[in-house]
Amino acid sequence: MNPNRFFEIKSKTLIIAFSLYFTLVLNLSFFRQVYTNIDISSASGIILGISFPIVLFLALLLIFTLFLQPYLAKPLGVIVLLISSAANYWMFQYGVYIDADMIRNVFETTPRESLDYFNLSIVLWVFFTGILPALYLIKTRIVYAPFLSEAKMRGAIIGIALVLVGLMAALTYKEFSIFGRNHKDIVRLINPTNYVYGTVRFFQKKIRARQPFMALDPDSRYAPYRDPYKTVFVLLVGETARAMNFSLNGYSKPTNPKLAQEDIVNFSDVTSCGTYTALSVPCIFSNLPRKEFNLNRAPYIENLVDLLRNNGYQIQWFDNDEGCKEVCKRVPTVYMTDLGNKKYCDKDYCYDEVFLEPLETYLNNIQDNSFIVLHMMGSHGPSYYKRYPDAFARFTPTCYTGEVQNCDKNAIVNTYDNTILYTDHVIAEVIRLLKKYPDYEIGLMYVSDHGESLGENNIYLHGIPYAVAPKEQTRVPMLLWMSSMMKKEDHINYECLKEKSRDPISHDYIFHSLISLMEVRTKLYRPELDLFASCRTQPLPE
Repeated sequence: MNPNRFFEIKSKTLIIAFSLYFTLVLNLSFFRQVYTNIDISSASGIILGISFPIVLFLALLLIFTLFLQPYLAKPLGVIVLLISSAANYWMFQYGVYIDADMIRNVFETTPRESLDYFNLSIVLWVFFTGILPALYLIKTRIVYAPFLSEAKMRGAIIGIALVLVGLMAALTYKEFSIFGRNHKDIVRLINPTNYVYGTVRFFQKKIRARQPFMALDPDSRYAPYRDPYKTVFVLLVGETARAMNFSLNGYSKPTNPKLAQEDIVNFSDVTSCGTYTALSVPCIFSNLPRKEFNLNRAPYIENLVDLLRNNGYQIQWFDNDEGCKEVCKRVPTVYMTDLGNKKYCDKDYCYDEVFLEPLETYLNNIQDNSFIVLHMMGSHGPSYYKRYPDAFARFTPTCYTGEVQNCDKNAIVNTYDNTILYTDHVIAEVIRLLKKYPDYEIGLMYVSDHGESLGENNIYLHGIPYAVAPKEQTRVPMLLWMSSMMKKEDHINYECLKEKSRDPISHDYIFHSLISLMEVRTKLYRPELDLFASCRTQPLPE
């Protein structure tokens, strides 16, 4: 046998091989989800079980017949193999779906954040399922028929595929339509159409959103209660903390020992705006509720910190996460890694205690009303073990790797719980620091941007489409602490707040609650979304 023949393939064979390879190897997550959700003990389930791989193969056959053309087949094939291999890994190992929002996450992931996801598992996966096939394709000579013969061959493949798809649709329409209605998001698992379509949609949304910058309310005004005290408020935006792992919310492990000793209001039923940071953080600071919020439009509209700045507040944003997602672009911002505090930081990340020294320095130099944001690293995965000092590794055994899917479930949860324990410590330390300033109307709110899946139903991390996201990703912790001065001078009945803290609320409440607490009057204010409205002993000043 001529060894060179091994590196020679007819175009027709290449198209069929690509379609089979994508069906059988690069769509593992799709078929796992399919066969998890069909009842193979029923006749309709058996029909679906047999039909799905056939239909997917035929659909991919149509796609690759159209696009694996002369001069395009090799470069396009190599790119699609490599991207699809990596996408297959993420979908299969972490249970993620790929759509325009996930593509946004990819584009907004920083290099240092990417390193946390880089491990031996993904290297081996991509090497064997992506790089090796791509190298074979590069080495192989593709044999094309003369133009007319090639066109006829491709036309025949397309015609046969269309006929067979039509026949399958006629025979299994009822089964597919019912399954499709019940599992609409499963198309976001089909490789490579999911990321191709998602990328197109992402850029379409970006282009459509390029509109003139808009002020929120030029007529807003600061209208305080009559008192001589400065208002100082700290908003801690948590990262990837889920409500169900806070002992304040009834969790069995003591993950909040320090906050349990503070006079706080713990809101126990809070729903996030999104399931990933790039959406949730801008939404938290927006005046719009989740159902009206447009992420692509948000960078071109003022937000909470802009409105407060416009009304005389000194704004300071301290960031220890992966950036503010354009929320802080018009206010003073300090990135914690830039401070070079070796006590809390290495070259890539800082523990959240890094906030304490610059926060105290800032508080000592306040000249006017101030609103301070601490954007925390919190429980950022998958390398949970990197988010807390060794002294907080209280729950063991732990998972000392970013490949959390390879750890024992108990170890994953323990490591994650240690991050919550450390978050409890950091928040309590900020409260301790704020107590040093009794002459300010001073307060603090903590809320996480979204939750996290820790292997429930074989799902890890976050970012699942909101419509099908599990509660682990959408239920978040939120709490409030107020000094005696703030309670008194802002006429807040603290016990009333505690009584209402079990009512279901969401991120939608944050803008309107903080605008009222900061005593800014605006036409944007919605009293029904103000946590303090029904617990004030005096109405807001006009």
